[in-house]
Amino acid sequence: MDQAPAKETTVAQPRKCSGEDCPNDAGALQCPTCQKIGKESYFCGQDCFKRNWFTTQSTHKTAHKAQNSMLANLNLTRPNMVSYPDADGHFNPFPAYPFTGSLRPVYPLSPRRTVPDRVGKPDYAGNGIPASEQSIHEEMLIEEQTFAAKRKITILNKKEQDAMRKVCRFGREVLDIAAREIKPGVTTDHIDKIVHEACMERDSYPSPLNYCHFPKSLCTSPNEVICHGIPDHRPLQDGDILNLDISLYHGGFHADLNETYYVGPLASQNPDNVRVVETARECLDEAIKFVKPGALFRDYGPVIEKVAKAKGCQVVKTYCGHGVNRLFHGAPSVPHYAKNKAVGEAAPGMCFTIEPMITLGSYRDKTWPDDWTSVTADGKRTAQFEHTLLVTEKGVEVLTARVEGSPGGRVEMPKAVETNGNGEAKDETNGAKDETNGAKQG
Repeated sequence: MDQAPAKETTVAQPRKCSGEDCPNDAGALQCPTCQKIGKESYFCGQDCFKRNWFTTQSTHKTAHKAQNSMLANLNLTRPNMVSYPDADGHFNPFPAYPFTGSLRPVYPLSPRRTVPDRVGKPDYAGNGIPASEQSIHEEMLIEEQTFAAKRKITILNKKEQDAMRKVCRFGREVLDIAAREIKPGVTTDHIDKIVHEACMERDSYPSPLNYCHFPKSLCTSPNEVICHGIPDHRPLQDGDILNLDISLYHGGFHADLNETYYVGPLASQNPDNVRVVETARECLDEAIKFVKPGALFRDYGPVIEKVAKAKGCQVVKTYCGHGVNRLFHGAPSVPHYAKNKAVGEAAPGMCFTIEPMITLGSYRDKTWPDDWTSVTADGKRTAQFEHTLLVTEKGVEVLTARVEGSPGGRVEMPKAVETNGNGEAKDETNGAKDETNGAKQG
């Protein structure tokens, strides 16, 4: 038998780490943002990736911004290249994008709203870069393997606590004003205008405005949008649910709160709407009961997930609660799911948020090409509630609590006949059975 000819062999060259000035070979860790835009970007390890992400002068993150800016210019200035405007000049900027649900963005966005000089502004108001937050993150990365990282959680003195109470009171007022505007036919852009004007009346800066270049004064997240929805020209529809996420900056401090509301009479008659909204509300209420000095930040997640799964719902894992005071987002991180590895414990004088995001289906998320709007991967509905909390000597003070007359509020599960996806009647027994099966699957 003749011997087969020898085959040439080639040895694959190791990838170099994408970290700035890093001499190491890359491992299997990829930048998730680069993956979304179809770019290969590998790092030698988690620490190297974090250093490149949080460093203020990072060329890696700058590349992301450049990509997003290029996409934004294409979509906003040349709408005829992406979709044809309707009679009102509105268009979908991403017609080729595989949306997970029925919601579509309605552009062009209205111009960025102005803030008068008399209103105090956070450091990112001009250039969109929250430099103070980034410097804190960089310090924490250096010390993340030591107990010293726990000391980075700010403890507020009495004067600072009073400042937080004031800005949080303003936040509640503005959220309630915005919620009263919710009805079918109203656009989220109109609500953004109302929120912006209410902030100006209180000499307060709307914290989301130009935060990492976010274009609006609040986040509006309808139906399958988990969070960070951008207000646009889509009219709200009877049957929608809508989350309003309000943040204010006043006197050097930020407030942060949100609620999910029912749009029109049909919304609160839909059992799935009620199940996800009221489960999210209950998840937050139950977690707050555990806030007190010494309570571990990792222990709120199991409470939230237990409530959610009992109702056949899931908990989004991508986003978490956070410290809030002079910084919009700071330590600690407060995950909302079980078996998390958050470090640290609550102490008197700390301010942080708990803000569980609950879904009817998958907990996994996707982000629209606007680089902000986070939606459920399966297009099913989601709801969220958030409060800013102050840890006291005896327990917790909910700084953004609802007041008498606050719109919205708890809704009981409807007893009316529900319809299935084909428009056929489905009785309550089947609905209850579906919910039970969902709980078992969770």
